[in-house]
Amino acid sequence: MSIAWTEDSVHVRAPGKINLFMRVGEVQPDGYHDVATAYQAVSLYEDVRAWPDDEFSVAFGGSVDTSGLETDASNLAIRAAKLLARVTGVRGGVRLEIEKHVPIAGGMGGGSADAAATLVACDALWGTGLPKEELSSIAAQLGADVPFSLAGGTAIGSGRGDRLSPALATGSFHWVLAVAEFGLSTPGVYGELDRIRHDEGRHVPASPVVDAEVLQALRAGDPGLLATALHNDLQEAALRLAPGLRGILELGVANGALAGLVSGSGPTVAFLAADTDSALELQVALSAARLTAIHVHGAVHGARVLAR
Repeated sequence: MSIAWTEDSVHVRAPGKINLFMRVGEVQPDGYHDVATAYQAVSLYEDVRAWPDDEFSVAFGGSVDTSGLETDASNLAIRAAKLLARVTGVRGGVRLEIEKHVPIAGGMGGGSADAAATLVACDALWGTGLPKEELSSIAAQLGADVPFSLAGGTAIGSGRGDRLSPALATGSFHWVLAVAEFGLSTPGVYGELDRIRHDEGRHVPASPVVDAEVLQALRAGDPGLLATALHNDLQEAALRLAPGLRGILELGVANGALAGLVSGSGPTVAFLAADTDSALELQVALSAARLTAIHVHGAVHGARVLAR
């Protein structure tokens, strides 16, 4: 369909995420894994601005090095915009400018946040007005973490991580992120986990689930309880591929973190702090050790349009 543009431009903000818990099932015939994960959206954001155009294009800036990012049709934000246009019958394109702050290939879903924000921005820009459920269905075609980037908050993910159910979380949780200067390939980390399991003959859950202790800690809003329940099956594989992360985990706990874990496929390490003051003290200690340390809180909203 041909439409009249509804706005000169649209600005959408979407959050990065931490995987508080991640259990990975056995590899499937298609090479993917079923997972059970607890997501929390945190206050480290991607900003996407969209303008009407005849073509599809994307440019990047922000506080992280974006020089290695592709800007052609393989880019996830471009794929998101084209998919929405195809589904809704929109003729025309969009010019995207993305200000990135979530680490690239860092296990925090920055690319997924870009895709989710692009879907929301183009839906508003083109006036297509899709229901949340339909946008989420489109998001799932782009990647397992994209539906959560749309939803935000705290949620349990199953299947590939794209089947979401909300999780009740009270209060606010404070995290300090130790951001690595390198990335880890998600397929590479999953592949390393498969190798470890094969070599050691480990039992692998056919249908992974999130431990009840995680849900209880979130409902209670108790960081101490949550600290004892944090878990990530991918952490061992990430540590094999990037052994230096082990020292970072030890440093954070030695400087007051309640617990630390590799987020998703890494290499970002997320430390849970008792409160704001503890988080700030930990951030200072990690920065003094010449690490890039960022204090964030969760849970926060998913992708949404900001007021002009």
